[in-house]
Amino acid sequence: MANEKLLQFVTREQAYPAKRDPSLRAEDFREIAERYAPPTAEDQAGRCSQCGVPYCSVHCPLHNHIPDWLRLTAEGRLREAYELSNATSTMPEICGRICPQDRLCEGNCVIEFSGHGAVTIGSVEKFITDTAWAEGWVEPVAVGPARGQSVGIIGAGPAGLAAAEYLRGHGYDVHVYDRHDRMGGLLTYGIPGFKLEKPVVMRRVERLREGGIVFHEGFAVGRDATLEELRKRHDALLVATGVYKARAIKAPGIGSGGVVEALDYLTASNRKGFGDAVPAFDDGSLDAVGKHVVVIGGGDTAMDCVRTAIRQGAASVKCLYRRDRANMPGSQREVANAEEEGVEFVWLSAPQAFEADAREQGRVSAVRVEKMRLGAPDASGRRAPEPDPGSDFRLEADLVIKALGFDAEDLPRLFGAPELGVTRWGTLRTDNKSMMTSLDGVFAAGDIVRGASLVVWAIRDGRDVSARMHQYLKAKAKAEVAA
Repeated sequence: MANEKLLQFVTREQAYPAKRDPSLRAEDFREIAERYAPPTAEDQAGRCSQCGVPYCSVHCPLHNHIPDWLRLTAEGRLREAYELSNATSTMPEICGRICPQDRLCEGNCVIEFSGHGAVTIGSVEKFITDTAWAEGWVEPVAVGPARGQSVGIIGAGPAGLAAAEYLRGHGYDVHVYDRHDRMGGLLTYGIPGFKLEKPVVMRRVERLREGGIVFHEGFAVGRDATLEELRKRHDALLVATGVYKARAIKAPGIGSGGVVEALDYLTASNRKGFGDAVPAFDDGSLDAVGKHVVVIGGGDTAMDCVRTAIRQGAASVKCLYRRDRANMPGSQREVANAEEEGVEFVWLSAPQAFEADAREQGRVSAVRVEKMRLGAPDASGRRAPEPDPGSDFRLEADLVIKALGFDAEDLPRLFGAPELGVTRWGTLRTDNKSMMTSLDGVFAAGDIVRGASLVVWAIRDGRDVSARMHQYLKAKAKAEVAA
């Protein structure tokens, strides 16, 4: 009976797909774990307790029907499992790879609370959709009847791509503008291949292209067209640029050579993976080989940087974070992966100054570090770090990577649209109900509205804004007919 395949969490232990040996995976940019074999995936899905209130779904930004597709997987009904998974997400295999499941679905799994270990939801999700691609179950984009209206989307990251797919499904002509030469945003150039291999992203982009979505690569709004010119070209616009402005550090010597931004470093590495010519990598500026690397920050971007440096052959890799391990914002799984691969974490530490070697044309040679201690909680609820006097020390460094997060760029200036409303953080101001900016017919979604966040939230925002834009465009068409 089918039910015999479920509720196996007491007798069946939690088992993630085996990770490759750290010494081997540090030699390449392949994903560190293979996907499940079918029997194992079905067995692990069968650990689901099918609880009455599925906290996994509640805590998933997309509210995926997780217990239902786990049940279908346990019963060997993989195509149905894929179709149900795909019903709420445009990129389930991407979320299965890069979502911090330990903070979302798996971290809120009922059997995790009972001490039996969460169902391995992310790994099963990855397995389902990878199987669908391999078996040819992934269907072309469903294109609705042509409406005679067009939409322009600025930014080809997860929010923009998700919205593009839904809007194409409603029958709109969809044009996506991105300043990079490949679509995908941070999925393509920010996240390393050992977390998300690039063919996984590119096949999604090609599916959208084959569905009639027009991609304009290397197109910078403000340079190639103003926002107003795009408004005249389309019936509605969506701004989904994400946030790319690196947060700064104020410390003596910050301008020394060899002190670089995380996104510059990661983009260079990913471009090399594509086989591109990258002068700043080829001349050694953004290559960690043979260097003593210090990464500053404790989020997922910092984890991407330290693990990339290991793979590039750094002599040593240290990560400075001003709080302790329990209070870091990044995924604990990523920290564990980094430690396995040889990264040293220097907790409760912050850069005080950067020393430069005059004999090496002002290149960084060391970081002076001050130890920190945790004081009272700040506005975020975490205990605020404060200096611990008399405990400073020095770390040798040839390459320092700043990974302190991202803020919004000055879009009103970049886009030539000073009337575009922004918040005090520089993100775009939108109406909570309509998701429209201060400009009629110009919507915004993803990190450019909510600030630096997770890919799964960007996909959710893309899904939501497509519905709001659909309402707006239908009303606009009706008004034009009436006029």
